[in-house]
Amino acid sequence: MRSKVAVLASAASVLLVLALAGCGGASPSASPSAAAASASASATPSAAPTAHPSLAPISSIDGVAVTGAFGADPTVTFTAPFAIDETRSKVLVAGKGAEIAATSLVDVNYRGVNAYTGKVFDNSWTRGSTAQFSLDGVVAGFKTGLTGKHVGDRVLLVIPGKDGYDSQGGSGDGSILVGDTLVFVVDVVDIDYQKPAGAVVTPAAGLPTVTDADGVPTVTINTAAAAPTATVVQPLIAGSGTHKIAAGDAIMVHYRMYSWTTGALLTDKYSDYDSGKLADTLACWKDGLVGQALGSRVLLICPPASGFPEGNPTPSITKGDTVVFVVDLMFAAPTS
Repeated sequence: MRSKVAVLASAASVLLVLALAGCGGASPSASPSAAAASASASATPSAAPTAHPSLAPISSIDGVAVTGAFGADPTVTFTAPFAIDETRSKVLVAGKGAEIAATSLVDVNYRGVNAYTGKVFDNSWTRGSTAQFSLDGVVAGFKTGLTGKHVGDRVLLVIPGKDGYDSQGGSGDGSILVGDTLVFVVDVVDIDYQKPAGAVVTPAAGLPTVTDADGVPTVTINTAAAAPTATVVQPLIAGSGTHKIAAGDAIMVHYRMYSWTTGALLTDKYSDYDSGKLADTLACWKDGLVGQALGSRVLLICPPASGFPEGNPTPSITKGDTVVFVVDLMFAAPTS
């Protein structure tokens, strides 16, 4: 199975990797090779300390105070230095969104502070954009602390060095040494949706019908009826996700594509998924998916002009045929 985070571009996929590349500072990324390269690049002949003097760990995070509303850069205060005994977390603002799984992709804002020095080592708010990454690819404490939380939560995470950067020898820029405890305040903006989540929408009359069996939709088309001559966009489930698809996003989706002429299923992406830049997809996708929220299920009817004007070899689409998609919007992230 391909890396989670690329989409239909006239039946071709464009791979896009969503990661914390270019974040600066010490992000929650946990790539040993990247850390080693960074450390090597920043090494100097002087004998810089590799660890601070050890501290007796405490078992409570009550001494960490956080002020500010969800969505705003928080103020974090505590008495430094301190060390925590194990990864501990607390929901500061409770959201009402979907639950985070250990394998989720997340879209978050976060501020990271070194509990030994009291200094901020990374802050997405100052960069002006959220960060998107898989919990499978971050330090253990970040994954442990967010699993089971919800979209809309503001979470305080306090992570000991053993669950942070100890295995990497600290951060490459020297802002985190071996043994340092990390304090994160994380706002969970959104996650990837493995199935639609939101309010059911009653479709307009006369459209193909969509039924669902165990989360997989089937489209039934009245092939005797004339196909629409203009693109039809019909939300079937209005997603509860916070993020709404933008023209410049890369998106991750489940979808099925059908022929209007034959009613046959042409492509099935429900046992897997597809992902890529929305800008590289069919015109009807670009027109129909912008503004739709994550978690949505959308029916798209694409006449040749906005679908496949010349037909397509694989899957086989006859020139002049209209295609019908049912698309579940799983995840999205800006490409710039």
